Amino acid sequence: MNDRPNDLLRIRPEIKKTRSFETMGLEERFQNETLRPILKLQNPLLIAVFRNYIQKRKGVFYELSLEKKLAYIESSLIKDQKFRNSVKGMLIGHFTVAEYTVYQNDSSSLNKRMMNLVIERLKDQVQLFEGPLQRLV
Repeated sequence: MNDRPNDLLRIRPEIKKTRSFETMGLEERFQNETLRPILKLQNPLLIAVFRNYIQKRKGVFYELSLEKKLAYIESSLIKDQKFRNSVKGMLIGHFTVAEYTVYQNDSSSLNKRMMNLVIERLKDQVQLFEGPLQRLV
């Protein structure tokens, strides 16, 4: 029997700081109950994908100042539509069908929230992108 919804919910990490209130809007509730746990779960993959993104662009990121690195992160997820869509797919793929239905009804607003969360998460971990990874032989 396919228990995908429960399996997806079971593997998501719990975020203790997040609270839900009756007065909370649908978008904020979706952000806190769905997007944040998925982002936390997918964080190692997001780091690897962004590191690959940097390296495919000749590693210019490594020579930038901290301020410009932060701008580069933001720009890559706002202006590079192909990269943006790839990251969105990594996150949307972890939605249950019920969550996807909610997402469909307000995808524009939720995409904006999703990308803002990804941008902030990568910026908060910018130190992980200090230099190119050395390949193990």
